[in-house]
Amino acid sequence: LSICFRTVEPLEYYRRFLKENCRPDGRELGEFRATTVNIGKSGCSITTADGSALVKLGNTTVICGVKAELAAPAVDSANKGYIVPNVELPSLCSMRFRSGPPGEEAQAASQFIADVIENSQIIAKEDLCIANGKLAWVLYCDIICLDYDGNILDASAFALLAALKNVQLPSVTINEETGLSEVNLKQKNPLIIRKHPVATSFAIFDDTLLIVDPTAEEEDLATGTVTIVTDDEGRLCSVHKPGGSPLTGAKLQDCITRAITRHKEVKKLIDKVIKSIKPK
Repeated sequence: LSICFRTVEPLEYYRRFLKENCRPDGRELGEFRATTVNIGKSGCSITTADGSALVKLGNTTVICGVKAELAAPAVDSANKGYIVPNVELPSLCSMRFRSGPPGEEAQAASQFIADVIENSQIIAKEDLCIANGKLAWVLYCDIICLDYDGNILDASAFALLAALKNVQLPSVTINEETGLSEVNLKQKNPLIIRKHPVATSFAIFDDTLLIVDPTAEEEDLATGTVTIVTDDEGRLCSVHKPGGSPLTGAKLQDCITRAITRHKEVKKLIDKVIKSIKPK
């Protein structure tokens, strides 16, 4: 009977749970789904990538591969490299996506990740410069959803951060005589990660009730969503609110407080995984 009710009146079905301060999957309103991360060759080996990570947020599964290439810096930013993110939501990850050029949700997710990189200063682009005006690193960050069940932004931001922490770049010098670049693959250095931005997403129900880490079904039933990005110092990097129900100042503050707690949980998880894969 409850399956029929859920199919015919999904919102009313949800409201009955929300009245009891819980959700159909058994979580409390402020509770995240089980979160796991595999970094580098420990569980998501993309052999062609310079850094990779796989993140699972409940059933939502995202993989990120970072590929580093050499290029000339832009004329107006002679001392900076580039970071080029791209989020893919292929038709294989969910019935809701079609094959072909990136849809609206994939474009919005790519833009969100680009904003996170820019606003948080996760990497200083100056650190990617090898020779002023001559040579710099370009980091292509490809984030691909393997299984979609909501909250793609949190999973994508997490996978990006974990993959960047796994990147090792070879030492590059420019030969003074020939003017050509020389790459030393035996000498590799990790990227300098300046900030650890973490995204925390909420769905808004009936304009007032906030639930954290929404599933795809919860996103569909919600009257709005909001994503808060914070850094190591608990500073706000960005607030992503694509329309929907407005939020009061007090509700937004509640979201920020929960996001700061979530940041600590994610950072702890990444540190633990990195420690476990470091050679003893």
